[in-house]
Amino acid sequence: MLNVEQAPERAVLIATEHDRHAVLTGEESLAELERLSTTAGVTIAGKVLQTIRRITPATYIGSGKVEEVKGLVQSTQATTAIFDDELSPAQQRNLEKALGIKVIDRTQLILAIFAQRARSQAGKLQVEHAQLEYLLPRLTKQWAHLSRLGGGGVGTRGPGETQLEVDRRRVRERLATLRRRIDEVSRTRGLHRESRAQVPYPIVALVGYTNAGKSTLMNHLTDAGVLVEDKLFATLDPTVRRLALPEGGQALLVDTVGFIHKLPHGFVDAFKSTLEEVRTADFLLHVVDASSSHVTEQITVVERVLAELGVSETPTLLVMNKIDCRADDTRAIPRDSWPISARSGRGVSALLAEIARLLAQSQERVHFSIPAGRGDLVARLHARGRVVQTEYVDGRVEVTAVVPPKLAGQVRKALDDDVGRG
Repeated sequence: MLNVEQAPERAVLIATEHDRHAVLTGEESLAELERLSTTAGVTIAGKVLQTIRRITPATYIGSGKVEEVKGLVQSTQATTAIFDDELSPAQQRNLEKALGIKVIDRTQLILAIFAQRARSQAGKLQVEHAQLEYLLPRLTKQWAHLSRLGGGGVGTRGPGETQLEVDRRRVRERLATLRRRIDEVSRTRGLHRESRAQVPYPIVALVGYTNAGKSTLMNHLTDAGVLVEDKLFATLDPTVRRLALPEGGQALLVDTVGFIHKLPHGFVDAFKSTLEEVRTADFLLHVVDASSSHVTEQITVVERVLAELGVSETPTLLVMNKIDCRADDTRAIPRDSWPISARSGRGVSALLAEIARLLAQSQERVHFSIPAGRGDLVARLHARGRVVQTEYVDGRVEVTAVVPPKLAGQVRKALDDDVGRG
């Protein structure tokens, strides 16, 4: 794997253009690979872009291009070659042999950045699991044995096992351990979500392409203090904060990892417990970098990931961020979107009012006949909803209110339980 904690590596970047239906062109994808590499702390020594008709099974790119890359590696004294597409284990080995330096692909690069960014226990476990899943099929006799994965010693190597077999067994054992620990973390997060469900606030999740400004918007709306950097994947672990809405309403705002073109295979499964926050949201804010020249493409990427998560039907508001950074204001803003600048605050108050309006549309107008002794329920309706009318009739409180569906359900359940106990 890429080790970015040592002296900065000098890398040659290689991208190809062969899919006419790709979201980004080869040149655009190469530019994004450069940003990823810079985010990981890599020094760019050179770049290569090749248009190919078909992928070469042995080396991904053709033999002539391999020789060209080899010459660039030697002239720039590069120590690493980074490919924009995922390489097979055989292609990676063949390229390392031909180029004489370490070869990694886009997947390894993204996972290395994730490893840098993960702060919580869950994030670190998910990153290590994804890295080892990627590593396992790439273990060959050419790899050094994985002493970092365990202490070794007496009893760790069976009779007749080769070092390669030991390495593979130890990786599988570590993967099994990680899966158990991730399941435990997922159960804990599930309990936290259940606890939040008891609080009748709607959940609003921020989603979008990486570096679209989600964390900046989160900070502006809630003073969350989330890390903000002009780097890809600055935020990996989810953050949940209370969001105060106009006219006294409240919601829970969730910020989580951004998406990107050519996400690693199995990303959704590997980071399921992190992305579960998106699945349970009542409402999505799709934040887009309006200053990017690839707005349409980035929206498409995010929509594909949301479809994979199964949340395509969740109500969504398209938020065009960074409008103050647009070099050409003549470019059209997509219809039914909300232009803002999270950094300067331009348009944010209006956005907040729109969020409150949309959430209000999903609220219920209810009438409850509450026993006088259940003042706690009356207080909850006042605190969490908008009470329209209150009357006291024959020892009961007749309350008409506009409330979130969760609160309505909780009050109904409490009253039914009272009847059952009576």
